[in-house]
Amino acid sequence: MSHPLIPQISQIAEEVASPLGLEVVDVVLHTNKNPVVLRVDIRNPNQNTGLDDCERMSRALEPTLDAIDLIPQAYVLEISSPGAERHLEGDREFVAFKGFMVNVFTTVPHDGKQTWTGHLVSRNDTQVAISIKGRIVNIPRHLIDRVELAKADSE
Repeated sequence: MSHPLIPQISQIAEEVASPLGLEVVDVVLHTNKNPVVLRVDIRNPNQNTGLDDCERMSRALEPTLDAIDLIPQAYVLEISSPGAERHLEGDREFVAFKGFMVNVFTTVPHDGKQTWTGHLVSRNDTQVAISIKGRIVNIPRHLIDRVELAKADSE
């Protein structure tokens, strides 16, 4: 379940990330931890997201969040980039990771295969489109078990 502060925190994080050339992929508030952990996942659309991107985002976001005092209790801010084997779920993630190498796993074989690897092209209500060596393959969404980011070395 999403915390009620997430939309506000997401908006602030996006306003901070944009001038840094970064995109916010996900915001999670772990209130079951002590202190509370606010995790903001970012990506650099122009290159592999690195530690320096996370540091720049952290340095910019922390004073902004402190100034508006949105989170009442003590918290730890974690900035990270989505790791390998990251499952793509929301529409926003499918947009953010367009062009990235993904693995698509189907519940039953589609065109004789249950695992497809290619560059993410798009997702709509009925299918996920990936590009495999320049050829677009449309995989029906009702057959898809999961879609995850492929590890960088699987090109």
